[in-house]
Amino acid sequence: MWDAEIRGMASAHAIIASSVFMATVMPAVLVEKFSVYGTHLVWLYSVAGSVAVVNIAVYWLLGIGPPTKKNTLSYKVSRLIRSCLYFLFSCLFFHTVVVLYGAPLLESAVETFSLAVLLSTLTTLRCLCILGPNVQAWIRVFSRDGAMSVWDTSLQITTGCSVVGAWLGAFPIPLDWDRPWQVWPISCTLGATIGFLTGLVAAPVWIHWHRKQLTYKIK
Repeated sequence: MWDAEIRGMASAHAIIASSVFMATVMPAVLVEKFSVYGTHLVWLYSVAGSVAVVNIAVYWLLGIGPPTKKNTLSYKVSRLIRSCLYFLFSCLFFHTVVVLYGAPLLESAVETFSLAVLLSTLTTLRCLCILGPNVQAWIRVFSRDGAMSVWDTSLQITTGCSVVGAWLGAFPIPLDWDRPWQVWPISCTLGATIGFLTGLVAAPVWIHWHRKQLTYKIK
């Protein structure tokens, strides 16, 4: 059972990781003079959109997510609306946090909010796919020993890696190296994306390595 769960997770993560690669390659073919640095916002939203679509599709096909007690159309619409609102609140939350950490308040506001959208896509969207719009479940998963499945553990790892990656990406910005990737918020978005990819790889490896110590029940 453990091996099947881990293999399924590794396959899902490989597909999601490939979406980042495709989001970088496809615009290079379709958009004139496309580059990660020169047309950074195009690349950022390409990655965010691709990861969002693939995440939703993969977890829906795998049936990963909280069981629903109601199957009525009104309940599904309400759930969708709440998920969209949670995502919007997450973008505003990350935007506020980034500003509090030193990002310009008014200058480059679009770039700062775009970073918040990317971070929300890499973190909050996965919470919505796996846990649904349930704040109590989110608090449980991110509390100590709160994971109840391998997917909860993978969510902890990928979320942590994405946020830490964005934080580490901010360190080179004030240095006087005069590199194109030091323009706000390129290094942070690259750091978040690299951290996310690292988490996708690390999660199944870590779970497989520590599977004997993990005692939660697999859903």
